[in-house]
Amino acid sequence: MARQWFKRAWTRIVPEPAERSTYVLISSLLLLLLFWQWRPMSGIIWHASHSAGRFVLLVLFATGWLIALTTTFSINHFDLFGLRQIYLHLRRRRFPPIPFKTPGPYQCVRHPLYLGWLFAFWSIPTMTVGHMVFAIGTTVYILLAIQFEEKDLVSFYGEAYRKYREQVPMILPLRLTK
Repeated sequence: MARQWFKRAWTRIVPEPAERSTYVLISSLLLLLLFWQWRPMSGIIWHASHSAGRFVLLVLFATGWLIALTTTFSINHFDLFGLRQIYLHLRRRRFPPIPFKTPGPYQCVRHPLYLGWLFAFWSIPTMTVGHMVFAIGTTVYILLAIQFEEKDLVSFYGEAYRKYREQVPMILPLRLTK
């Protein structure tokens, strides 16, 4: 639903100002369906029984969710979830697109929201088989989504995003090559 071809088709069905918020709503409903229909898978992959290890993993878990939350506010929380578009439409005001910028966590990595999710999905004291399946699935999804998203960002922002991509790592806040 995040691809441009889908958005063009979708806005023939729903008003353009509601495109983003309906995307978020449908994605959330599908995630709730996944949670509701999830069937436990027995088996433990790892279990951190030492209190220091558990503490470190819980801190990393909380850090992941904190990164994800602060990232949404550093760009524009209400725009990300489609609320600004609806609000402006109801006020009969034009929706100005947000210009390209790199606030806060975007100075360290290009996709801090995804980094936060990865921390949250993988940094848990007890990794069950079911959670591992979920973590692997979402990690693959994130890594594939980044490829499509980067193409869209280059087409939207052109040279500004190309330069940013050369200067800032994709998801891990370190450069392995020069």
